[in-house]
Amino acid sequence: MPFDALRSAGRSAVISAAGSPVSSSLEAPGSSAPVAIFDSGLGGLSVLRAVRAALPDERLIYVADSLYAPYGERDDDFIADRTLAIGEWLVSQGAKTLVVACNTATSQSIAQTRERLSIPVIGVEPGIKPAALTSQTRVVGVLATAVTLRSARFQALAERHTSDCQFILQPGHGLVQAVERCDTNSPELVALLRSYVQPMLDANADTLVLGCTHYPFLDEAIRSISGDRLKLVDTSVAIARQLERQLDSFGLRAAPAQAQAVELPRFYSTNDGRALRQLAASLLGLDVTVERVVIPSRRTLELESDPV
Repeated sequence: MPFDALRSAGRSAVISAAGSPVSSSLEAPGSSAPVAIFDSGLGGLSVLRAVRAALPDERLIYVADSLYAPYGERDDDFIADRTLAIGEWLVSQGAKTLVVACNTATSQSIAQTRERLSIPVIGVEPGIKPAALTSQTRVVGVLATAVTLRSARFQALAERHTSDCQFILQPGHGLVQAVERCDTNSPELVALLRSYVQPMLDANADTLVLGCTHYPFLDEAIRSISGDRLKLVDTSVAIARQLERQLDSFGLRAAPAQAQAVELPRFYSTNDGRALRQLAASLLGLDVTVERVVIPSRRTLELESDPV
């Protein structure tokens, strides 16, 4: 049941991955309920960082589907299946809204997820528009996963801004995996980034769109290659602002009086969570516990049932 219909009905309904109602009697979450942030792995921490800065009174839940990352190497049906299953699980945990903090998941499954979940759903997309508006040379590099770059959603977005701007599209093969293992500045990583970024510099690009939420954690490494020649476009702040607008629109924003009672974000991972805990500590300054969670879905059940 879409959220607008749910809001009119005054109750929530969780829909299973198979499409059948799990419950139709759960109370709709109130303003004190948590905001959920989901990514295929660790990249959504860049969005969580922006959300915590913009909305410090909100309780947060973060889920990393790291057991099945990176989504950029998965087929479209797998991505949609996992996004919906994790969204349903977060609804069952009482989340009042969901931020799909993964460009790949957004590009492949956001419409279906919005249709099926009973809470507002916010997606992410590469910052093509702000890059096109600010580039002086009219040459913009776009670093994103191959799935994002080939998606109809991205193609439509890029076509709206190509009349006077050249986009250099570069799949970031290997970059998500590097961040997932907490490698953000090794010589090997810098060499890989150089092979992606230097051709953009040679083509006179002055702006680089970071089209995956993992990539803002590579900004220092990118700067070591480009210096100040590239403006990096990271949409995490824009996502936090959109979340703020949505919460206000639906009357779901946490009251400032609750600020002193706000706990640290709750972190979950579908693998052992060690990399998530390490990155949260090193890049966000958070000493947290990561709980392992099993969230089955149609495609993962098929994987487990396949003979070795």
